[in-house]
Amino acid sequence: MLRKIQRLALSCFVGMVVLFGGAASAFADQVDDWFIAIQNDYTGKVEDMLKEGFDPNTVEMKRGDTGLILAMREDSNRVVDLLLADKRTKLDIQAFNGDTALMIACYKGNEAAVTKLLKKGAKVDKNGWTPLHYAAANGNNNIVKMLLARDAFVNAASPNGTTPVMMAAEAGHIYTVKLLYENGADLTIANQQKMTAIDFAKMNNNAAIAEGIAHLIKKEEEMDRIRNTLPKFPF
Repeated sequence: MLRKIQRLALSCFVGMVVLFGGAASAFADQVDDWFIAIQNDYTGKVEDMLKEGFDPNTVEMKRGDTGLILAMREDSNRVVDLLLADKRTKLDIQAFNGDTALMIACYKGNEAAVTKLLKKGAKVDKNGWTPLHYAAANGNNNIVKMLLARDAFVNAASPNGTTPVMMAAEAGHIYTVKLLYENGADLTIANQQKMTAIDFAKMNNNAAIAEGIAHLIKKEEEMDRIRNTLPKFPF
């Protein structure tokens, strides 16, 4: 009797392993199909899977991308629209390296996608690297203005203390440097490597930007000196 019970239990266990193993395999196939469709901007397949209840926030295991993040990376703009139209899609999920969909859109200079994400309520600030860092590195001033209009922190510090204006200086985007400065960027901040925006500019042989930043800093110092030496009137 005991042997029969043991054989029955073993049979049930094997059956469960086969059942759940098969289900796991089928889900893995679904996930592969999902990300292949997104990568290739196959809207029909993506739409069908969404209608069947597939979770749009499923994460692929290589970089931790959601479908929305991958669609931004791959310029699958029609899929982006599908995912943004789905109320289940979470906008601010971060990949393993901290990237968000908005950050990728900023880095790629995808103004239309940035506009849509901001309209949907995507966050412009976060700890570490931010969308403004990526927009500054790209040098797209329209996107920089969009983020600043949403009160993006102009002196946001990356994990090593790098600010957006440093990124713009390194990449050679002189007008982006000017735009950030006019919106409160501190040109004297140094990151953990003791590098300022001037150092970033010099590092990439952007001599004109380095000179321009030095001029602005000197001008600010002179204004401070004048303010501090004005005569004090007794009223």
